[in-house]
Amino acid sequence: MKQYIVTKTSCIMCNKTSKNGIIIRGKYICSECETKIVNSDINTDFYEYYKNHIKKNISLSLIKENIEL
Repeated sequence: MKQYIVTKTSCIMCNKTSKNGIIIRGKYICSECETKIVNSDINTDFYEYYKNHIKKNISLSLIKENIEL
């Protein structure tokens, strides 16, 4: 299992720098964006934006990582 140390890093969703948030497969999401994602109604453009952004930034890195193995 990989361990990640977070100092200040940029959120993959909003590019803001923060210390508070989550890391998914080495990709950082600030607590503000995390809250927006969790509270988004699935029938909104915001939800689609976040879903597609996560797919692009996290899912594709998983696929790439598996191909390189």
